[in-house]
Amino acid sequence: MTAIDSKSQFVYDVSAPEVEELVRMALAEDIGTGDVTTKATVAPGRKAKGRFRAKESLTLAGVELIPLIYRVHGGAVDSLEIVRHSGDRVQAGEAVAYVEGDARTLLECERVSLNFLQRLSGIATITASYVAKTEGTDCRVLDTRKTMPGWRKLEKMAVRAGGGFNHRQGLFDAILIKNNHITAAGGITPAVQAAIRTGLDFEVEVRTLAELDEALAAGAKRLLLDNLTPEEARDWVRRVDGRATTELSGNITLDTVGEYARTGANYVSSGALTHSVRAADLHFLLTLL
Repeated sequence: MTAIDSKSQFVYDVSAPEVEELVRMALAEDIGTGDVTTKATVAPGRKAKGRFRAKESLTLAGVELIPLIYRVHGGAVDSLEIVRHSGDRVQAGEAVAYVEGDARTLLECERVSLNFLQRLSGIATITASYVAKTEGTDCRVLDTRKTMPGWRKLEKMAVRAGGGFNHRQGLFDAILIKNNHITAAGGITPAVQAAIRTGLDFEVEVRTLAELDEALAAGAKRLLLDNLTPEEARDWVRRVDGRATTELSGNITLDTVGEYARTGANYVSSGALTHSVRAADLHFLLTLL
């Protein structure tokens, strides 16, 4: 169910139409009928240069959006240099991009550029911290669908920039049978059998050892073990004994992820990578030419 299995394959791709539409909406939301402060204080045609810089150590994500933001804005940019890329570890004080052009354009795009950079780098940074806690194991860190509406593609790429892996993109690309589906289907066995008939990749959530045994007997090859203690998770993974891949979810925090990764599970997933992340601290410094 992971979309990509090697960080070496990672590219922060901002070419999707929905990404451009999100940038367009962000600029329209911020600028509206016009930046009245900039129009009042900055003469037309004045040239400036700007520097995007990290104010803390972080894992960078989303810097590739900056050229798109200027292009969608439509203002004059004479030069733009991206010096660090998504997935790079950046120290406090390091520049990640330089831009030169019309001062009004640089000021009008400042906040939107930082909003994308700060949130996405925050996701990449916390993901990198989770991944570091799993070092020495074969367990991979997965994200979830707990993303900001409209931001999912960007946020899931930010997880990959941090060294994590993507779970399904949405309800359309893989089957995840959870407790409410099991109830609606009339039990684990009929739910699993129905999923097998589709030919699609699927995973089934189990909450008790009886459900685990039933899911395996029905032919499930991937199990979501939810809300277990590390000790319980270790015992359940041993019980599976390689008959299916195992994912642990629930109670997976930065403090606990290492212990869960050492249970022998194949994956750990955490909504905290995206749903409540702290924005990374970057800023933009402008000087006149």
